[in-house]
Amino acid sequence: MARREDYRLITGQGRYTADWNLSGQLHAVYLRADRAHAEITRIDIGRALESAGVKAVYTGEDARAEGYKSLPNPVSFPGKNGQKLIKPFYPVLAQDRVRFVGEPVAMVVAESEAMAEDARDLIEVDYKDLPAVVGFDAALAPGAPRIHADAVDNLAFEYESGDEQAVAAAFGRAKFITRLTVDSQRLVGNPLEPRACIADYDNASGRYTLHLPQQGAAGMRSQLAVVSGLKPENIVVDTQDIGGSFGIRGAAYPEYFTLMLATRKLGCPVKWVASRSECFMSDFQGRAISLTGEIALDPEGGILAIRFDDRADLGAYAAAFGSFIATRNLTLTIGGVYRVPALYARTRLAFTNAAPISAYRGAGRPDTAYAVERLVDCAAREHGFDPIELRRQNFVPPGAMPYKTANAGTYDSGNFDAVMNDGLRLADWAGFPERQAASKRAGRLRGIGIATYLEAGGGGSAKDQAAAEFDPEGNMTLFAVTHSSGQGHETVFPQIVAATLGIDSARIRVHAGAPGAELTGSGTGGSRGILGTGSAFHMLGRKLMDVARPHAAATLNVPESELRYEKGSFYAGERSIGFMELARTLATVTPHPMNAMGEGSFGVSYPNGCHIAEVEIDPETGAATVARYTAVDDLGNIINPALVEGQVHGGVVQGAGQVFGEHAIYDSSSGQLLTGSFSDYYMPRAGLMPKIAVHDHPVPTPTNALGAKGVGESGCSGSLPALVNAVVDAIRPLGIHHLDMPFTPCRLWTAIRDARQKK
Repeated sequence: MARREDYRLITGQGRYTADWNLSGQLHAVYLRADRAHAEITRIDIGRALESAGVKAVYTGEDARAEGYKSLPNPVSFPGKNGQKLIKPFYPVLAQDRVRFVGEPVAMVVAESEAMAEDARDLIEVDYKDLPAVVGFDAALAPGAPRIHADAVDNLAFEYESGDEQAVAAAFGRAKFITRLTVDSQRLVGNPLEPRACIADYDNASGRYTLHLPQQGAAGMRSQLAVVSGLKPENIVVDTQDIGGSFGIRGAAYPEYFTLMLATRKLGCPVKWVASRSECFMSDFQGRAISLTGEIALDPEGGILAIRFDDRADLGAYAAAFGSFIATRNLTLTIGGVYRVPALYARTRLAFTNAAPISAYRGAGRPDTAYAVERLVDCAAREHGFDPIELRRQNFVPPGAMPYKTANAGTYDSGNFDAVMNDGLRLADWAGFPERQAASKRAGRLRGIGIATYLEAGGGGSAKDQAAAEFDPEGNMTLFAVTHSSGQGHETVFPQIVAATLGIDSARIRVHAGAPGAELTGSGTGGSRGILGTGSAFHMLGRKLMDVARPHAAATLNVPESELRYEKGSFYAGERSIGFMELARTLATVTPHPMNAMGEGSFGVSYPNGCHIAEVEIDPETGAATVARYTAVDDLGNIINPALVEGQVHGGVVQGAGQVFGEHAIYDSSSGQLLTGSFSDYYMPRAGLMPKIAVHDHPVPTPTNALGAKGVGESGCSGSLPALVNAVVDAIRPLGIHHLDMPFTPCRLWTAIRDARQKK
């Protein structure tokens, strides 16, 4: 089934947040901190208030008076030795101190955006500069400036998973040990649609309506309620189209609350649309993790234990999902696809003077897959094992499923050996030496890299719900709390319901919103869309059959027991009535008697796969080219192959962006963002990748109604290690055994030059 939303979107008929305009709306802009760390000694808004068209200027004191709580953080579980995560107060407008470049200090509301910008330039702020701390190591260095009073040595949390003593014992008897540190650098999410929000307050009902890009209405509404102190039913989140998400849309941002404050006080809607530079500075960023892994092998190459010592840069605040990612998400799959008797991981989280970290495609799972697959590859090379056979002999076998890992995860299903065999065959692994020789004759270095990755998807909400309502023409509208930011929900959710009922999906549409606000669910993120919401829609299809049955019996004037349902129709002997025909027949009744809700509780699944990449490097320039790329993924049952292929393509290219150039860099002394525009920040383009060969090897999961495992993170989780292993393989003959991302031409050229000089 083709994507039904594409025509509307590519012909300019989409409705993104910036497209919403309400009668009598005002416009907001923000004054943001121009330094990384400083005390605010004075704010003078007098001249700004007198500027033409200005209606109000708000500062941290206004937010304090409003009683806003700290922005939320979901971590409540204990860390090492029972410690709790330190959660310093995260204000919606800076109060007393700024802690990163781009932190909002004041908001100006005026009749137009231009008037607000003019007034913003008239605000006077006096700062007392403080030393900035950039990066985890600087934050924990002796004598480092303290960013928050309640975080001694800037350490926010120390977390552990697994059995440290069992791992130590396994390492004590190991024949071979390999140790490797990999950095997963800080990234800017950069969705195509800049962040925006328009807030409107209805004084009569006391209800706020917010239009903003988000990943789940229920989760967003809950966060807005917690910080504002409002009841959830007094907040409506209404969104139609979202131009990209990647995890960074899942959290409530400071600006949303100041817009709520302004609309209530001024009595009219207030709109804000971020500039791209604001997005670079103030959107939550991703990754910023360093992982030091060790693997212990017996004489035959059997894995005895794996352990990790990880370091996470949280940025200026314990915001949104950053601390959850650096703990639970980062450690859940440290055993990869391998049967590992003993596992242990420790993660330390530190505050720094940079934008806060939150979810970014994969949210820790690609980082772990990258570290595990690099570690296995290095162990094979270091100790003389074939990297394919070392993997093969340590795979968790299909017969061991469900497999409980040594640190309490449970893999649902999979056949890792069969998936890898498919990958080796489809990528023509055996023919690589010939292609490598041809590259050598052309003066280029060529390498091949493999990754047999695994990541976790789904879970989160206690249950997922979906609803269906019929209009006066008998057409069906589906509702859920999940939102599409490019995944194709308008296509696949009607497809699921239609397939369950055996009907044509042409008369079914999806609306992500009311009455979805009264539904529960996980929203979009972590490959939850198809697992949770998709399964709920499948259950809804079954429920609709049951709800329709008595009405079909009454229409056909037969007992229900004489009905049979087949291919979208109820049959009673030779007579029948189609499901949608029945819906039209009953459309005169209000509410429609066939309106229904479906729900279910669905567990975590573990998508996995084998990605194989080939990379060519020009040693004279350091420029790297991806020559071939093959992806074989076990995503469980595939509902829509076209959507799956698009998701894999996007994830692979997003991973390639990190491998070959993306890097959010802050000046080490001043804390200024040095990569604050597309002139300075690398982004992957269409020409970066060749044709990506996408194949599937489905092993259905028992954890949800569809048997699907999700696809959102698989491209990133597979491409990071596959591409890095390929690059390192290309330069290994020069004596280079590891190099950190990003592999910019300068970094590769320098490494090649230095290696040649050393030889």
